[in-house]
Amino acid sequence: MNMSLNGAAEIEDNGLLKLTNTTSRVLGHAFYSSPIKFKNSTDSKSLSFSTCFAFAIINEYPELGGHGFAFTISPTKELVGALPSQYLGLLNASDNGNLTNQIFAVEFDTVQDFEFGDINGNHVGIDIDSMISNASATAAYFLENSTKQELNLKSGKVIQAWIDYDSETNRLDVKLSPFSAKPTSSILSIVVDLSSIIRDTMYVGFSASTGMLSSSHYILGWSFNMSGEAESLTLSSLPSLPGPKKSHTALIVGVSVSAFLFTAFVVGIAFYLVWKIKNADVIEDWELDVGPHRFSYQELKKATRGFRDKELLGFGGFGRVYKGTLPNTNTQVAVKRISRESKQGLREFISEIASIGRLRHRNLVQLLGWCRRRGDLLLVYDYMPNVVCGRKPIEPKALPEELVLVDWVWDRWKGGAILEVVDSRLNGEFDEIEAIIVVKLGLMCSNNSPYARPTMRQVVRYLEGEVALPEVVEALDESAGISVNTTTSGGGGQSLEFEDFVHSYPNSSYYEKVSNWSSPLNDADVDLEVGLSSPVSLTVRDDAR
Repeated sequence: MNMSLNGAAEIEDNGLLKLTNTTSRVLGHAFYSSPIKFKNSTDSKSLSFSTCFAFAIINEYPELGGHGFAFTISPTKELVGALPSQYLGLLNASDNGNLTNQIFAVEFDTVQDFEFGDINGNHVGIDIDSMISNASATAAYFLENSTKQELNLKSGKVIQAWIDYDSETNRLDVKLSPFSAKPTSSILSIVVDLSSIIRDTMYVGFSASTGMLSSSHYILGWSFNMSGEAESLTLSSLPSLPGPKKSHTALIVGVSVSAFLFTAFVVGIAFYLVWKIKNADVIEDWELDVGPHRFSYQELKKATRGFRDKELLGFGGFGRVYKGTLPNTNTQVAVKRISRESKQGLREFISEIASIGRLRHRNLVQLLGWCRRRGDLLLVYDYMPNVVCGRKPIEPKALPEELVLVDWVWDRWKGGAILEVVDSRLNGEFDEIEAIIVVKLGLMCSNNSPYARPTMRQVVRYLEGEVALPEVVEALDESAGISVNTTTSGGGGQSLEFEDFVHSYPNSSYYEKVSNWSSPLNDADVDLEVGLSSPVSLTVRDDAR
């Protein structure tokens, strides 16, 4: 057949017309070299025509077509300015819909273009001067019993198409079938007068294109007739389609998986390094001279099981205290995690570990160590499961009014029933005065206001009996800012003073005298267990500890 080709179109050795290849965004044109006379000289009415051709679309990727082809009647063979992709090599964005194009096409489209209102990605459409089809239908064919069967244009199998135009009735019919025989029923039929579109002479042929995805569009055989029905093709006598390309699926999958794993490995390493740097314990020079053992953040995180709420012992304005077990020694500790919103800053933190870390006294919880990681400030103390109430700072199983230990003790203190908070497991076998002193000191140390809390020097002196405790305990609520010290004369209330709890007990000489050891505490490393006299102690039975 005498054909004029341009673009990617080529005729292969076995006679196959290949309109496109697997190259992305290319077009291919194949027109009969000589123009065809479409109008008679008397009434300028378009003549009838009939064509039949066999085609196959082989995708680069299964079920992903790109983009389709069209049987075309055009005033020119070159179609200058036409674009690939959704324009199928017929038109471009500027002339799409222009009535002067005088292009008629039946498209076999394998991609749904919403821009042109395509019904799906497997349809046949009739286009007149525009890529917006005048009529379209899903690709299908009819059996002899008129049963309709869907036809996949992208299957890679040979399909035969018939296009017939009757100039007397202006009827255009399109039929498809995977077999050699022409079906009796059309899948697409419209009434249209092509006289205003078709010139006296026109070129007939095919146009195809690929997009981002590509397909090879083949024409295996073609017949065209202006004087009657085009002859159907015997599919078995047509040239064979090329065999499937050697599968590179395994190679592609292997390379893809390897690339993914390598990328994941690199990303994982990068995240690990960033995490490692971000969470590294940076030790400055001054941190080597501030006192006791320095724990790593990860060590304390592991000890407290990630600072989970189940390990919470208590909380306040300073932050939270968690119970923990050091992984290497199985030593139980209390980890104080200072809140970032706390008023205690780095300077106070350093001062605390520099002073408390050097104190050694049986009445003081020993500071075992500390940790600083960026904004996190942590102190590690001995865990003391019993110093009077025999319960946790927060007891979820307690009554609502006893939920928070400090609030409950304060409430009992105000009510004059402070001995009710002493551990019931002692069975009343304890020094009541000493218990009251320890509870009162505990309330003073639990005040929300740092200015109302005694210093560590004062605490030691209270415990050693050097100094008597203040008569009045400041209110725990920092916002109140006043002492609970109402009187019956004038205020109508009751004065909550220390004497109210000890007036029925004999005076202890220990409250009236000062220890022979009277040197003030300083910031030096002092072992307070040496030289102290008359310490306050709350003796308990071994089985109650």
